[in-house]
Amino acid sequence: MSNILKKENFDYSFNPNGCDTCAGKCCIGESGYIWINKTEIEKLAKHLNISIEDVGQKFLLKIGYKYSIKEIQLEKDNYACVFFDLNKKQCSIYEARPTQCRTFPFWDYFKENKEEVFKECPAVKNI
Repeated sequence: MSNILKKENFDYSFNPNGCDTCAGKCCIGESGYIWINKTEIEKLAKHLNISIEDVGQKFLLKIGYKYSIKEIQLEKDNYACVFFDLNKKQCSIYEARPTQCRTFPFWDYFKENKEEVFKECPAVKNI
């Protein structure tokens, strides 16, 4: 059985098994927004066994009317998602991660910037 994922209108595939060797390049790098919606915040609060308010105060930034997960600055121009376990090199909230994380690398942005996703993710391959 193949674990290779494909999505319509994308001319590359993704093998989730590649995540075992990558050390989290999709969770570490230049600063950016990690969008999370109300339903996902509720799921995250339940997963962490804390209140929605605590999730907001400890882990989220309000950007306009939306929320983004905070980042930790590792060095100049290098950041990590606050939920990325730097020792284990994996997501500490994997089961409760937001849609943005679940849909990587099949983002519309990468349709026009394919070289970028190939650099970032060793599990992405040409079809």
